[in-house]
Amino acid sequence: MGPGYFTDDSMLRRIHRERAVALSGPRALLMQAAHPLAVSGLLAHSTAMDEPYDRLARTAEVMSTIGFGSRADADRVTRRVRGLHRQVKGKIRQPTGSYPAGTPYRADQPELLLWVLFTLVDSGLVVYQLYVDKLSDDEQAAYWEDYKQVGRLFGLRDRDMPDTLADLREYKREMLEGDTLHVSDWARRRAREIVLEPPVPWLARPLLETVNFITIALLPDRLRREYGFSPLPPGAVRRALVAGGAEYVKRAVIPLMPDRLRLVPAARAA
Repeated sequence: MGPGYFTDDSMLRRIHRERAVALSGPRALLMQAAHPLAVSGLLAHSTAMDEPYDRLARTAEVMSTIGFGSRADADRVTRRVRGLHRQVKGKIRQPTGSYPAGTPYRADQPELLLWVLFTLVDSGLVVYQLYVDKLSDDEQAAYWEDYKQVGRLFGLRDRDMPDTLADLREYKREMLEGDTLHVSDWARRRAREIVLEPPVPWLARPLLETVNFITIALLPDRLRREYGFSPLPPGAVRRALVAGGAEYVKRAVIPLMPDRLRLVPAARAA
């Protein structure tokens, strides 16, 4: 295997080699679905409705290839994804939030791709810092620089993405406080089903309920309200429960786990 876009010293590999960061996936997906055009262009199309878990597995495989595979393999898989994105376009049928019926969308629109990219970055930072280790501003900035390379592979130009970590944080503020996002009826129903009600054996239900609690608790407050998730403990209690469990995992579990359990297979093979 030839050299990849990232090395073992990169922040992207450092963060995504941890199995715990898989907890960021459901949060990112729910955030993506809160953008009415993104949910139409990237989530509600093709077989995503009927085969959501196959789609999620393919997405995870693509991201693993980008992070831990060779440049040739990363170029190959992202070229295929870009080709699929070019085929997805349409108009929303119902007025949703600030978008009137008939608003056009394309899956390769830079603003939609950026929102999806941001949800992955933000969720990765939130989960890693809760369950693995704190990150300095310099480390978070390096992580964003790595993800800008991911954005380029999916067709974003540098001018399409926030330049610095401060710019990224300002983008987050604008998106969460502005009128771009709106949880549609479809997202409220279908995205919740996809993320929170996967077809797992009944023996795994207690673990799933724990993951669901974490996913809901870590959502931005505005989006949690728009999804209508309830009941949850009051904010202070919720944060204490999640933070307490995370601190235990960070201090007593993660340091003692062998690499074969702690790290994803792609990280051990890279």
